[in-house]
Amino acid sequence: MESKSRSLVLLLLLFSCVLLAAQETSKPAAGASTFKSKCVLCHAADGSGNTPLGKQLQAADLRSKDVQKLSDAEMRKIVHDGQANMPPFADQLSNEEIAGVVKYLRVLARSKK
Repeated sequence: MESKSRSLVLLLLLFSCVLLAAQETSKPAAGASTFKSKCVLCHAADGSGNTPLGKQLQAADLRSKDVQKLSDAEMRKIVHDGQANMPPFADQLSNEEIAGVVKYLRVLARSKK
């Protein structure tokens, strides 16, 4: 019986790890969706800021070294609180959604050609 209990505990532990890993991998995908609905107007789909409104507001190129050198915490704070011409998104996005956007910004930077 002890062997069955141990196996069950190991199985539950493995399942929990897989579930956590799946949540972590889905953040960039969820972040992409949030980015497309909230950020593309100013920052463009590729994060370049190359849109009419983005140019007018001098939106940052989110793929740039200056942006990418920021820590995740600094990026989350900027999205949450706003900065310069960028409005705060604290009232529109949850902390989890903001974290997903930050993860997606890291993916955008890697895809810059």
